Amino acid sequence: MQRAWHVVDVADRPLGRVATQIATLLRGKHKPAYTPALDVGDYVIVINAERVAVTGKKREQKMYYSHSGYPGGLRTMAFKDLMARYPERAVEKAVKGMLPKNRIGDRQFTHLRVYVGPDHPHAGQIAANGALEAPASGSESSS
Repeated sequence: MQRAWHVVDVADRPLGRVATQIATLLRGKHKPAYTPALDVGDYVIVINAERVAVTGKKREQKMYYSHSGYPGGLRTMAFKDLMARYPERAVEKAVKGMLPKNRIGDRQFTHLRVYVGPDHPHAGQIAANGALEAPASGSESSS
């Protein structure tokens, strides 16, 4: 099975829209040989994660929650704080939530590489395999 490398530039694109495209590439649903029980997806490189867009008031109001398992162990972090400290994690969390909640989903998530700026260290894989650029938007009809 040949895995392709895709480069996705998320600058000024809505987080949820681009996360669905990334999850589709990671799962391999764009391939004719797609099988839900097998990991047939491709590698995805995400660049410019710090410039991802969110609509409405989500930048100030969206919260991420985690719990330690201990009483009083609920931790919250606002989207704007997450973007200030770890901009790549917003994209990772959005994509992870769209993958299967099992071992296959965990393995598919390891094929995701997210980088804050436009530079990434995977030029060799792209040159060898001929990376594909993910589409900038869902439909680009000129009618």
